[in-house]
Amino acid sequence: MKKYLIFSLIGIFCFACEQQSSFSTDTAVIERGKVLFEGQCSACHNFRTSGMGPNLAGVTTEASAEWLREFIKNPMQLIEAKDERATELFQSYKTYMPSFAHLSDEDIDAVLAYLNTHSEKVELEGTPDLGPPIENPLPDTIPFAGQTLVLREFIKMPATDEKGPLARINKMMPLPGSDRIFMHDIRGTIYEITNAEPKPFLYVPDYFPDFRDSPGWATGVSSFTFHPEYLTNGLFYTNHVENPYNGHTADFNFEDSLKINIQAVLTEWKDDNPGSGTFSGTKRELMRVDFVGQAHSMQEITFNPLAKPGDEDYGLLYIGMGDGSSVGTRNSYLVQDKTRIWGNMLRIDPAGDNSKNGNYGIPAGNPYVSEMGQGALGEIYAMGFRNAHRLTWDPNDGKMLASGIGQHMVEELNIIEPGRNYGWPEREGTFRFDKHGDFQKLYALPENDEAYGFTYPVAQFDHDDGAAICGGYVYNGEEVPALRGKYIFGDIFYGRIFSVEAADLRFGHQAPISKFKVKIEGSTAKDLMEITSEFNNKADLRFGIDSKGEIYVFTKADGMVYKIVGVEESMVQ
Repeated sequence: MKKYLIFSLIGIFCFACEQQSSFSTDTAVIERGKVLFEGQCSACHNFRTSGMGPNLAGVTTEASAEWLREFIKNPMQLIEAKDERATELFQSYKTYMPSFAHLSDEDIDAVLAYLNTHSEKVELEGTPDLGPPIENPLPDTIPFAGQTLVLREFIKMPATDEKGPLARINKMMPLPGSDRIFMHDIRGTIYEITNAEPKPFLYVPDYFPDFRDSPGWATGVSSFTFHPEYLTNGLFYTNHVENPYNGHTADFNFEDSLKINIQAVLTEWKDDNPGSGTFSGTKRELMRVDFVGQAHSMQEITFNPLAKPGDEDYGLLYIGMGDGSSVGTRNSYLVQDKTRIWGNMLRIDPAGDNSKNGNYGIPAGNPYVSEMGQGALGEIYAMGFRNAHRLTWDPNDGKMLASGIGQHMVEELNIIEPGRNYGWPEREGTFRFDKHGDFQKLYALPENDEAYGFTYPVAQFDHDDGAAICGGYVYNGEEVPALRGKYIFGDIFYGRIFSVEAADLRFGHQAPISKFKVKIEGSTAKDLMEITSEFNNKADLRFGIDSKGEIYVFTKADGMVYKIVGVEESMVQ
């Protein structure tokens, strides 16, 4: 027995030695790997805890260099081949890691060399007295609605890359006061869709030399929106991401000890000829924000489409400001703080000038204006968001809705009201989250929870049903009566489409969610993931709307845009 143990220990020691010799120790290679990791991997991985992906501390001692190289290049291939480690990771995180086949062998080896400098696990202290973690916070799965959405092909957007996602189309909206439709690709182009043909309206990188659209994960042009009076004043807005350390000083930054990963820039454009279909005019910067990570930075920008001239909300711009990986990088003190911008919903007046930089106004009706003398940011409309991904308003009762992408377990839909705190990172969904501990665990709310003053989602689902919520719209069109009054939304990763009754969305209540099958008109029913799988390992679903309230679905994987044109009754399964 003793001899066997000695030989076993020798075998383990030899394996570890062999593993270590597989990774470069050259400082230049390691530094190059660090740069690549921070730019390509840090949105999902770190060396202290698991988040969107596993904690990578010690990974070079647990898996061979050959396996790691193969997995980085094509994780889906290993999962489909039922590789034990790859399958276990997929079952745990419920998502495919994107392929990094675009990295050269030298790049991958540099990343592995950097990973190998974090070969020891770091034990997290966590927060005491939270009680035991909840094994399955939301055990019930979303039921099938007994209906199939019929989709009609509307347009295929131009490919902006040779491999999936072919077109990183992200937002589709009507021009206020007209039937014109616009859509943008995160890689930089805003299109006008005319007679089912995409026509370039503006290519944002032409105006910003530090524009950055790789490797995805909230880089590029995040959103765009038109002023409600664009047809007369020519004003519209974009937000995009730039490389940091570009000579520009951010309006909102943090301590010098923290490295800046990206800068997000909010821009106002003035079109000299709003009817021309091609931008020609001037621009000005409204706001620039530093982020410690690239994921969920400055997200949605939009105006309240229901506001009329004379309303308090008319002409005010809403901004969904994510936490910018602050919690994932263990800098959670940057959020849940009225004096800092990250993790908040903002509302500003683009026509004003009473902000600190003088480039926009702070509306007098914002909830923390009275506390600005104590350091609070008057721009804040509501607090406590990891990633307020999409905003919309219910045309029936005017309530404002925001979808929120969760950390590891819960995706949520919130009703937004000024001055409310939606909990992140103290809460995820209707559960307690340990920002100092293991991000894969959730806990029961404390008995005195009301004392904390958090507002909870009105609908939620966990990662048994999807990996990332994609916000949509309350259907208000005429072509599909069966959808009237339903909030249509879905899951980004798998392309699943869900609905809730908008009338069921109210504080203190979890509205029941149901899911649809989908079919392309004239074909048998298919899942969007199945349709797009030949192009990419996730569907990358988004929703759009036209001036008549009809809803569209589109997938970045293949650049296809579909219009919802009907509902068929289906067998429940």
